[in-house]
Amino acid sequence: MTFKETKFKVAAAHAAPVFMDKEATIRKAVRLIEEAATQDVKLLVFPETFIPGYPYWIECYPPLTQVSALATYAAQSVVVEPNGADMVPLQDACRRTGVAINLGVSERMGGGGHTLFNSQVLVDGDGTVLGVHRKLQPTYVERMVWAQGDGSTLRVWPVGAVGGAKVGGLACWEHTMNGARQALIVQGQHIHAGAWPALSTMRGFETVADAQIEGLMKAHALTAQVWVVTASNYVDEGCLEWMREHLGEQELVKTGGGWSAVVHPFCGFIAGPQTGEGERLVVGEIDLGDLATIKVWIDAKGHYQRPEILRFGFDQTPYWADEKTDRFKVVEGGNGEENGEE
Repeated sequence: MTFKETKFKVAAAHAAPVFMDKEATIRKAVRLIEEAATQDVKLLVFPETFIPGYPYWIECYPPLTQVSALATYAAQSVVVEPNGADMVPLQDACRRTGVAINLGVSERMGGGGHTLFNSQVLVDGDGTVLGVHRKLQPTYVERMVWAQGDGSTLRVWPVGAVGGAKVGGLACWEHTMNGARQALIVQGQHIHAGAWPALSTMRGFETVADAQIEGLMKAHALTAQVWVVTASNYVDEGCLEWMREHLGEQELVKTGGGWSAVVHPFCGFIAGPQTGEGERLVVGEIDLGDLATIKVWIDAKGHYQRPEILRFGFDQTPYWADEKTDRFKVVEGGNGEENGEE
């Protein structure tokens, strides 16, 4: 594939949301996009469910006490409709700055629906909403919050802001699903957006979470031969205060955490890792021209695929009603391609 340009800066937003406040966190996301533009960043990756924040309380309280909090969470979740009320400020920010974003959101079905998804929304630098990936398998108690995504959103999209490179992403332990990663590989992914919450703040994960994230991110970088931009939020006092006020005291989640970095296909750190409290854009320059020498060694879509031995397929059928409407079909400018097809 020929790229319009090969060298550019990418960044992970190591940041905390304005917890459980969609409008305020959208404004914060816009500010981070503008800040990224001042550093000449072309692609900015946000943490898992940055808007309106990861619902840490699901790990801490009995299910029957969470009903009101979950209803509030649904009300604060994002309806991903191009040029809709939730997306307009974000699309405008991308258009003004030329920065593309991969934004983690709790996504609420449009049309007044109540079903939620753990999603990553991809917006190009011209403001075009290219698509959304819905997490295939919510983990553990996440299943109380989010529905399962399907294969129609397991894909990559060419992003004009980064020279037409194909970008796709996965969230958290979705990276343990080797088939999901392989689905991105066979579509020719170039840049991977890894979205995570602050796992190391949870009881029992203090000493292992960062190693898990680093291991999974480096594994995908090498096996897919892609640049990985991984972003995690950290837990701030605002998050814990909301939980105390609405659900009571708890001792299972603390402040801090997060692991954000930019990783080269051969697993070296281009930027980061950044951990703990403190907002920062983790910025690094990548050079897609490196692919020529990387692919001499290993080409997961080519000679390392061995399709006559290792047969692979996945179902891209849309199952949820809003996915069947092809809501992202119209592409306004940008790379001139529809739905990620070459």
